[in-house]
Amino acid sequence: MQSEEIKPELPEQETIIENKELSIYEALFPVLILVGMLAYNIFIFGDSALSGSNQFILIIGAAVAAIVGFRNRVTYKQMLEEVAHNVKSTTGAILILLMVGALSGTWLLSGIIPTMIYYGLQLLTPTIFLGASLMICAVVSIATGSSWSTSATVGIALIGIGSSMGIDPGMTAGAVISGAYFGDKLSPLSDTTNLAAAMAGATLFDHIKHMTVTTIPSYVITLFIFLIIGFNINVSGTADISDKLGAIDASFNVSPWLFMIPAFVIFMIMKKTEPLIALLAGALLGGVAAIIFQPDLVVKVAEGTQLTFNTAYKGVLTALTTKTSVATTHPELNDLFAAKGMEGMLGTIWLILCAMVFGGVMDAIGALARISQALLNMFHTVFGLFASTVLSCLAINVTASDQYLAIVIPGKMYKKAFEDKGLHPANLSRTLEDTGTVTSALIPWNTCGAYNAGVLSVPTMDYFVYAIFNWISPFMTLIVAALNYKIKKVGEKITF
Repeated sequence: MQSEEIKPELPEQETIIENKELSIYEALFPVLILVGMLAYNIFIFGDSALSGSNQFILIIGAAVAAIVGFRNRVTYKQMLEEVAHNVKSTTGAILILLMVGALSGTWLLSGIIPTMIYYGLQLLTPTIFLGASLMICAVVSIATGSSWSTSATVGIALIGIGSSMGIDPGMTAGAVISGAYFGDKLSPLSDTTNLAAAMAGATLFDHIKHMTVTTIPSYVITLFIFLIIGFNINVSGTADISDKLGAIDASFNVSPWLFMIPAFVIFMIMKKTEPLIALLAGALLGGVAAIIFQPDLVVKVAEGTQLTFNTAYKGVLTALTTKTSVATTHPELNDLFAAKGMEGMLGTIWLILCAMVFGGVMDAIGALARISQALLNMFHTVFGLFASTVLSCLAINVTASDQYLAIVIPGKMYKKAFEDKGLHPANLSRTLEDTGTVTSALIPWNTCGAYNAGVLSVPTMDYFVYAIFNWISPFMTLIVAALNYKIKKVGEKITF
């Protein structure tokens, strides 16, 4: 999930806009144009495509969809209203991104992230690092019900630890995201878990129990692959670990007391505090900790000569809002100990807003409903019904760029079809999560893909292959359906 942190609208408030005059070819035309332009744009710009050119391509895609809409009697006002609705739905995500940027700045300045890296380098070895990262993020995400909060806290620290060991950040990000989404799926605290159950008409715990059929095997396979990678990985950062520890110790006042702040943030989220509030508290506490534990660094960032109220204020506000870096005696650590504050999240926010424009226009012209209906009509067997649901969730994640819509729209479209075949609603809710929830992090312009890439500072395409749990889950759903394994009928009891 994305935005477990963003409260979804009640399912009955979500409307699916249909346009009977729109053909399937017209509905697919803007998607094909968008995918083609994005592919070419990435070929030309590479990783820097997310710096602005991809955002403009999304606007062009929206313009193409608008032209299709005009041809089918959809007014400019209708499209603009749906775009406004989509943009409004991302308000929570945007605020959370800003708070994550602020938190990363003060957690660097206070020494929280360096302290995590310092102790992590001593406890985790390259051989077990990826598997351990997967398990750590899974536990934190189950406890908090939030993949986003997991990435924003322990995920950032694990990226730093892995980089210090010489492990490809894409691998570490893949392990972090895989673990975060595993926990998010199975946690009763997760918004997407509750939303998928509600959309399908299943009880929450029937939904969670039925998800174990596909989720546990996917997790075990993911862990096994990461362990194999770990035992065969070649790293360059283990020989001089003592130099790195010494460099961190010389630049920061390393203290286990600093762990109290991330522990407190996780505790707040576990107690159902709104994540936006918890992250704000974490950012502010990081600023207080910086003044207490790293006064010299605060003065240096503030370009002052001694710690006063003014220099403390300027140093902390600088860390919260703009770029901050701490130089060490070890060259490999200098890039690691740099944060961008709230300013660093603006590119990701820009991407989300442009994606919402495209998704809003596609919804307004009826393209999303038309694509889902066409997929539903293609299949008539039980397996075909599952396959159609999977493809619909993927299509909505790509076109609407929002994980919630990838659950809500297919959930509403397919609920009756599952009922007509006598299938337990937990079958539908499980499929919605196995695809709609987890694949959102694999799409660069989706809110979840943009969020994770921004927070972890790893491009989506760099971690795509290593987010093993996220792309294996839809295949696991299809395999289970093809084998007719644990496909429950209405009235049958759901068990682990």
